[in-house]
Amino acid sequence: MVEDHRSLRVARRHRVWEITLQRPELMNAFDEVSEMELTEVVRAAAVDAEVRALILLAEGRAFSAGGDFELMLRCNGDLTARLGALGRARALLEALHALHVPLVVGVQGAAMGLGASLVLAGDAVVASRNAKIADAHVSVGLAAGDGGVLFWPQSAGMLRARRYLLTGEAISAEQAFAFGLVTDLVDSPDEVAPEARAIALKVASLPPLAVQATKRALNQLTRQRAGEAVEGALLAEGHTLGSADLVEAISAFREKRTPEFVGR
Repeated sequence: MVEDHRSLRVARRHRVWEITLQRPELMNAFDEVSEMELTEVVRAAAVDAEVRALILLAEGRAFSAGGDFELMLRCNGDLTARLGALGRARALLEALHALHVPLVVGVQGAAMGLGASLVLAGDAVVASRNAKIADAHVSVGLAAGDGGVLFWPQSAGMLRARRYLLTGEAISAEQAFAFGLVTDLVDSPDEVAPEARAIALKVASLPPLAVQATKRALNQLTRQRAGEAVEGALLAEGHTLGSADLVEAISAFREKRTPEFVGR
């Protein structure tokens, strides 16, 4: 069975749900609707007793460009929009932490910002060699609040997390594999989905009680770390969403010039 939403498609086959981000013309950037749709699908999978694995893929040359600039600018000038964005980020993280089955992520292109957080939320990550991963929140004037401070240290270690969260620099898929952010490396984008499906089907063929009990135990560790860091990071992101530096970063990017940040 296949369900089409505005921003994604869900195919349910062989007790495996395959979610595909399908806004390639926007590089699968996340706005209000796409954030809510993904959260709703993950929540639905978490309460379905038949599902045994979840796959997350994307169409086009990018996995996800991260947050939508227009949404960021609305949040900059509107406190209600800002609080709504933080609530959606919190809800998506909580849905991922409640997921009782393994999540396999296939990365065929750039995964930036929230896109990188979704990749690192996976239990297995397949990436093509052309892909790159970055949490570039600081580059656009934002604190890394929607998962970066949780998932990067958990996957790459604290020192590497600090290095790349504080610079916003991208790493190649091969670097990500060496650092532990990617579990399976393939040569081309066309190989990503088949390899991700093979891993998901392998997981789905195993004893579900054992797999899901292990997944829940791993989730508990992530929840404990989330309790230490995520709420503070979200509050920091909310503060920076209202900054002049955010507006300057987006303006400079669009005008192809060097930004001039003032720290407010």
